[in-house]
Amino acid sequence: MATIEPYTTADGQKRYRVRYRTPDRRQTSKRGFTTKRDAKEFAATVEVDKLRGLYRDPSAGRVTVDELTVPWLAVKKHQLAPSSYHSYETSWRVHVRPRWGDVQVADVAASRVQEWVSELASTRSRAVVTRALGVLSGACERAVAERRIVENPCVGLVLPDRAARRRVYLSAVDAQKIADASDHPLLVRTLAFTGLRWGEAIVLRPVDVDAERGRIVVHRSATEVARNLVVGPPKTPGSNREVPVPQFLLTVIEERMAETSPEGLLFPGPGGGVLRTPDVRRGWYARAVRAAGVPRVTIHDLRHTAASLAVRAGASVLAVQRMLGHTSAAMTLDVYSDLWDDDLSDLADRMDRLYGK
Repeated sequence: MATIEPYTTADGQKRYRVRYRTPDRRQTSKRGFTTKRDAKEFAATVEVDKLRGLYRDPSAGRVTVDELTVPWLAVKKHQLAPSSYHSYETSWRVHVRPRWGDVQVADVAASRVQEWVSELASTRSRAVVTRALGVLSGACERAVAERRIVENPCVGLVLPDRAARRRVYLSAVDAQKIADASDHPLLVRTLAFTGLRWGEAIVLRPVDVDAERGRIVVHRSATEVARNLVVGPPKTPGSNREVPVPQFLLTVIEERMAETSPEGLLFPGPGGGVLRTPDVRRGWYARAVRAAGVPRVTIHDLRHTAASLAVRAGASVLAVQRMLGHTSAAMTLDVYSDLWDDDLSDLADRMDRLYGK
């Protein structure tokens, strides 16, 4: 059991010290209590926490956020794609470390974190704020697991509202117009009618195309990390997939395959290397969009167009999920719920025909 004893400070003030044993039977103490009542409350809390298995050494929380985050990032480096890890490391270096690096984890209070989040949100996008909070939360979660703090102060905070962005879906005709006006027409058609990500498409080779089954096998992707292209596994495990290719597109791809070595790139850049992402304002794709006279869409928007065209062709949620490589059908519905709005009207019409009488 804990014991309480008084002592006198150097300036003559009376204080109290609590002596107790830790769960591993190590003798320790905490002093500085101004009243005996406060000392008793601390002693009682220690004993209850020991019985419930929640005891935490008060000195354990003195480790800094910097000391916790560095090993946390080291683990993430092996779990994440290079581009994702780079974004986390940059967020830590630019936003988190300057504010929290030297702070002891026991002093990271939810109110202070909320203040920091709100301040950051006034000048940065929601994505930047969410990523920065995720880094700090990861360090604090590590502290919870190591029993340095009782709970994660980053949980349950108010984040800035996500800015609503109207998604643009092109018609098949408009997608063809961009392709016809571009320097890489087959690449644009492949993106618009298969839903491949840019990084997946630019590393495709003839060996990745199963012409007999009409499928593209996705198992590689290129990501740009600090201006360097890194070729590796796709974005997520679910991104390893087989993507259906309509026959009109497959015919042209087979012609390109005949001109390319099995291990060569179907859509090479200058000099035969991996094609770089074009400049969003002055690159070949932006020029093609302007020349086509269609609504302004990014290269990634072609993936949205592919989802839209698949739904219009009668694809189910599960089929679209598998085509795009989403983790779950729920994610597909969350991203593209507006594509199934027409289904509600069709359902009402069918019910009226069946039950109206």
